[in-house]
Amino acid sequence: MKQQRAIVVFSGGQDSTTCLFWAKERFQEVIALTFDYGQRHQQEVQHAKAIAKELGVEWLPFQLDLFSKLTQNALTSNQVNIEQKEGELPSTFVPGRNHLFFSIAAMVAYQREAQHIIVGVSQTDFSGYPDCRDNFVKSLNVTLNLAMEADFQIHTPLMWLDKKEVWALSDQLGAFDYIQQKTLTCYEGIPASGCGVCPACILRQKGLEAYLAEKGE
Repeated sequence: MKQQRAIVVFSGGQDSTTCLFWAKERFQEVIALTFDYGQRHQQEVQHAKAIAKELGVEWLPFQLDLFSKLTQNALTSNQVNIEQKEGELPSTFVPGRNHLFFSIAAMVAYQREAQHIIVGVSQTDFSGYPDCRDNFVKSLNVTLNLAMEADFQIHTPLMWLDKKEVWALSDQLGAFDYIQQKTLTCYEGIPASGCGVCPACILRQKGLEAYLAEKGE
């Protein structure tokens, strides 16, 4: 039997859309929570809205402009190049982003009487982001439960999957074609296969090619 209600932190990209399909299989009601935080790929907000509508889930947008005021990074400023220097965090790392996103998701879950929060982070293909690691998510889960006297469960269905395995999961969920054609992962805001040169597009394409090769296609 499906459990009652879940919040999916949802950007409309490959990972979060895979998580949305995953959640729809498991919960009676799914709410897609999308953050508009001044990201350079601003198109993802309306993209997320369109996907949520197509998939028949409630879409909840949340305006959050803190990051451009507090940090300098390539996701919230066109003045910063997308790059990763050896031994340094990627320029696309937004300090505190997932910490704040997941905390707000828990606040929404508290108000909507939802126990389950689904996030699409992965330690296997985490691109150097410390706030995508399993120990961070588990630690925050404990903190949120203590802070709100709640029993939230943060689910990370992609945590130990690389991009090839994420494509495989989307196929198992019957969502492979949809995710390939409809999602927006590209840092430049180009849907589907994207620009082909930004780190997000390269990671996505390598995973796709590896999965298709494994299937013999």
